[in-house]
Amino acid sequence: MPSRRPASARPQPAAATPAAARSDEFTPKLLTVLREGYGITDLRADAIAGLTVAIVALPLSMAIAIASGVGPERGLFTTIIGGFLVSLLGGSRFQVGGPAGAFIVLIAACVAANGVEGLLLATFLSGLMLLALGAFRMGSYIKFIPFPVTVGFTAGIGTIIFASQIKDLFGLTLAAAEPSALIAKLPALWQAHATAQPPAIAIGFGAIVVIAGLRKLRPHWPGMLIAVVLASVVVGVLHLPVQTIYTKFGELPRVPPVPSFPTFTLSAVWAALPYAVSFTLLGAIESLLSAVVADGMSGSRHRSNMELVAQGVANLGSALFGGICTTGTIARTATNVRAGSHGPVSGMLHAVIVLVFMLIAAPLAGYIPLAALAGVLAIVAWNMVEKSEIAALLRTSSGDALVLLTTYLLVVFRDLTSGIVVGFAIGGVLFIKRMSEQAQITGGVPFAQDDRPDDAGRYTPVGRDDPVVVYRIRGAFFFGAASTVASVLEATADRPRAFVVDFTEVPFLDSTAAHAMEMLARKLHRQGGRLYLTGTSPPVRRMLEAQGVSGRDVTYSATIAAATRLAHAALAG
Repeated sequence: MPSRRPASARPQPAAATPAAARSDEFTPKLLTVLREGYGITDLRADAIAGLTVAIVALPLSMAIAIASGVGPERGLFTTIIGGFLVSLLGGSRFQVGGPAGAFIVLIAACVAANGVEGLLLATFLSGLMLLALGAFRMGSYIKFIPFPVTVGFTAGIGTIIFASQIKDLFGLTLAAAEPSALIAKLPALWQAHATAQPPAIAIGFGAIVVIAGLRKLRPHWPGMLIAVVLASVVVGVLHLPVQTIYTKFGELPRVPPVPSFPTFTLSAVWAALPYAVSFTLLGAIESLLSAVVADGMSGSRHRSNMELVAQGVANLGSALFGGICTTGTIARTATNVRAGSHGPVSGMLHAVIVLVFMLIAAPLAGYIPLAALAGVLAIVAWNMVEKSEIAALLRTSSGDALVLLTTYLLVVFRDLTSGIVVGFAIGGVLFIKRMSEQAQITGGVPFAQDDRPDDAGRYTPVGRDDPVVVYRIRGAFFFGAASTVASVLEATADRPRAFVVDFTEVPFLDSTAAHAMEMLARKLHRQGGRLYLTGTSPPVRRMLEAQGVSGRDVTYSATIAAATRLAHAALAG
C-alpha cells in the first residue's frame, strides 16, 4: 500500500468561535467535510481506509455476534446498517461504528432472558434513549465518569469475554447449557475438560499466535483476517473435525432482511427496559471514548451530542434490520485514522464493502472454524485489559485503586450495572473527600483599630485583645468542607463582636456552606456582633443571599481593610 499522509498531518479547520460551535453542534461531520471541499483524492484515500477497516470488521463482527449468543449474520447486519448510519450522521470525523466486544456480556444476558426478539426491542429502545441523550445535550456530561471506573469496567468485560471463549477455544462439549455467571461457568468448563479436542486447540491457539506475531512483525497487515482465512484453509484441506459457522448456524444469508419493527407489548417493553438502559449507558461511554481517541490521533474535534444522535439512529436502524447493538469502536476507528481516512466517507464505504462481501462471498464464511473466532476474541479480550493504566492506578493512588478493583470485581462476579454504579459512587465520594481537604481556613488573629495594612494589604496584630477577628477561606467551600470550616468559625464566634471572613479565594460555594454562614451571622447578631464578608464574587454572593445571608446580620465589603475599618467604626460608635 503506498504511504499516505496521515489524517493528523492534514490541515485542520481553524478553531470555531463559541457561537459557531453551538450552531454546528447538531451538524453531522460529513456535511462539514463536504463544505470544506471533497475531491477525488479524498475519495481515493477514504476508499483505501474503508477497505482496510472492512477487512478488520469482517471476522470481528461475526465473532462478536456468535459470542453474544446470536447468529454471525446479525453481526454483519449491524456493521452494514449501523456502521453506515454512524458515519453518515455522526459528530466525529473518523468514527467507525459496528458491534463491539464490550456489549457481548450484556447482549448474551438479554438473549438468555428475552430471546432474540427481546434483544431487538432492547436495541430499538436504546436507540430512542441515545437520541434523547443527544437531543438534551447530555453528551458533554458522559466525560465525568471517573477514569478508574472505565478501566475497571473494560478489564472486567475483557475477563468475561475470555472466559466465554474457553469452550470453543478448547472444543469442549458440555453436558448442559453453559452457565453465564463466571463462578458457575468455570467449574462447568473444568468438568468438561476431558472432551477437549486437540484440533480445535491447535486452530484456536494457532490463530492467536498468527495474530500476535503479525501485530509484532507486520503491524499494518490485517492479522485477524489472515488468521481466520489460514485456519479455514487448514480445516478444509485437512478435513479437521472442528465446528465451523456452517455446521452450527448453517449458510449465511446473502442480503440483509426486510426491515421490520420489533414486537411492542407492555410486558415485552418492561422486560427489555433494563437491558436497553445498560445498552444506552455503555453505548454512550464507548462511542464518546472512541471519538476522543480519534480526536487525539487526528487533531480533530468531535461533536458529542451529534454523535449520540447518530448512535441512536444507528441502533434504531440496526434493530429494524435484525442487527444487534451498534456503537463507535476504538479498534476500527483507530484503524481508520491510521489508514489515512479523510472523513466519514471511509466509514460509510467500510459498511458498503461488508455488504458486497455478503452479496458475493457469504457462503465462504461457513468454512470459518469457531475455534479461530474464539482466538480472535481472546486477543480482543486481552487488548481490552489496559495493563499499563491498571498498574499506574494501583501504584499511584489507593483511592483510585479501590475504585478500580471494586468496579472490576463487581463486573466480573455480579453484573455490569452494579460495577458502574458502585464504582461511580465510590469515585464521587473520593472526589468530595479530596476537594474538601483542599479547603483551608486561616487567620483568627485579633486586629486593633489603629493597625495599618502593609504593602501587600495584610494586617499585623499589635498584640492587644481586640473584638475584630479576620479569617480567610481558600478553595471550594461546599458541603464536604462546610462542617470543618463552620466548626472553626463557630468556636471563635463565642468571643469576638465583629467577624470578618474573606472569600476572595473561594471559587465555588454551595447551599450547605451558605447556610453555615447564615447560622454564623445569626449567632453573632444575637450576641450583639456583626458578620462582615469580603471578596465575594457575584455567583458566591448570589448563593449567600439566596440562603438569607444579607440584611441586618451581614455587611458586604470589597476588601479586608475596608471591612475592618467599618467594624471598628461600628464598635466605636
